[in-house]
Amino acid sequence: MQQKERLIQLLEQQLAHSNKQNNELAKKLEQSLKQIEVLTEQVRQLTKALYGSKSEKSKYRAPDGQISLFEDEDDPFFNESEHTEEQSTETICYTVTRKKTNKKRNDSFRGDIEIEEIHHHPENIICDCCHGEMVEFSSVLVREEAKFIPATMKRVQHFEHVYECKTCKKDNLQKAQIKRGKAPQGAIQRSIAGPTVLAKLIYDKFIQYLPLYRQVKEWERYGLLTNDKNLSNWVIRVSEDWLQPLYDLMKQQLMKKSVLHIDETYSKIIKRSDGKAPQSNAYNWVCRSVQSEGPIIVLFKSALSRGRAILEDLIKDFKGTVICDGYSAYNQLPNVKFANCWAHVRRYWLKVDSKNGRIGVEYCDRLFHIERKIKHLSPEKRVQIRQKEAKPIIDEFFDWIDRSPFFGKNAIAKAAEYTLSRKEELKVFLDNGNVAIDNNPAENAIRPNVIGRKNWLFSFSEAGAKANAICLSLAETAKANGIDFYRYLVKLMTDLPNLPIHQQPEILHDYLPWSENIQATCAK
Repeated sequence: MQQKERLIQLLEQQLAHSNKQNNELAKKLEQSLKQIEVLTEQVRQLTKALYGSKSEKSKYRAPDGQISLFEDEDDPFFNESEHTEEQSTETICYTVTRKKTNKKRNDSFRGDIEIEEIHHHPENIICDCCHGEMVEFSSVLVREEAKFIPATMKRVQHFEHVYECKTCKKDNLQKAQIKRGKAPQGAIQRSIAGPTVLAKLIYDKFIQYLPLYRQVKEWERYGLLTNDKNLSNWVIRVSEDWLQPLYDLMKQQLMKKSVLHIDETYSKIIKRSDGKAPQSNAYNWVCRSVQSEGPIIVLFKSALSRGRAILEDLIKDFKGTVICDGYSAYNQLPNVKFANCWAHVRRYWLKVDSKNGRIGVEYCDRLFHIERKIKHLSPEKRVQIRQKEAKPIIDEFFDWIDRSPFFGKNAIAKAAEYTLSRKEELKVFLDNGNVAIDNNPAENAIRPNVIGRKNWLFSFSEAGAKANAICLSLAETAKANGIDFYRYLVKLMTDLPNLPIHQQPEILHDYLPWSENIQATCAK
């Protein structure tokens, strides 16, 4: 009997051990399946990123049939019915009468381009029949062509002429009067770089994105022999002496706004003061004002890091709302409220290749559709419509995420976590009509810096990086206010060296891109 009980006890122990092993194996299997699911989703996302569409456009249509902000218009080519195999076997004969239409050209001349006429007459105007002289009765314009006249380099020499009074000198009654002509000051002392050369140099780098070392050969073709070190020094000197005061004034004006867009992107600086390797990332920060608060101001700042201290210094005098992405530095600053970007939320849900991902994207698209309708309205009217139409959608969106079991490390869990963790910041735009739903204006403002970075690759020194930030600030602010940046630079390089701007800084107000003076002389 005892032996039988012992045998039963051993069997129970073995069964318990087997159950424990089975439970452990089941847990490992469950973990492996989850890991396989995550890895499969990552492979799907990487494949989509590598081979799929790079656009963020979606197929969402608003209830009234209007296309979403993210969708192109339908291609009329695809509106025709598809031909079946049976239809394609038939031979149909018909005659097409084509209506003559004036095809719209995709190339043309601006209205103020000078016209040069070339008239072609027959070599012989003697009639072959009666041998009399023929008389012109009409002329026909047969074609137009563009003619390019290359830029020319001139060597301009300034002479100051000196005059004296011969009468006073002859009579010796008093000291002879002498007068001397005064040549205007150059932008850079003891340099051959004139205003137009400096303007083209900066324009080509920050509007055409042409690196300085590539500009050297172009200048040589025009007849100016120089090198990229000279060109770099010219940009730095001009930025420090004449553009920096305007940059500082623009920053003062910017800090008086109540809403700012802010973003940042990496850059490279070879000679760093912090001792880090040249391969380490430096950063360019950008601030941009909103259209509803007056003239657009775009301001860049070069920094060696992406740290919170840089942001604090950048907006230390600002009181208001900052529209930004989800970077952790954008958090809890005195006198500053942060509003997060719905475009970033949408991108997270766009990465989720499932039905739930499409639902998340559709919620975002409905919000952007409302914004598209109200973008031309006053801030007060925008708040009213947002509270009435957008707020219920946002509440429904967050409630849907709360009720859905999104856990783990997969894309949908990340999208849900990103959205919920910024719940309050994503609602800020509902109560402020000056706050945009996204941070796209800042991303668009920083794009020229990104394009330029691909061409000029790096800044050699921190002084060069600072000069880049100043020039980019004036270039993007000029563009945003409808100013021809080249003409603007020529005027700055011509006027400012001959004005007492350091003794009378109020003069600089007349040289801001939105001033009456600049709008009247440099508008496109």
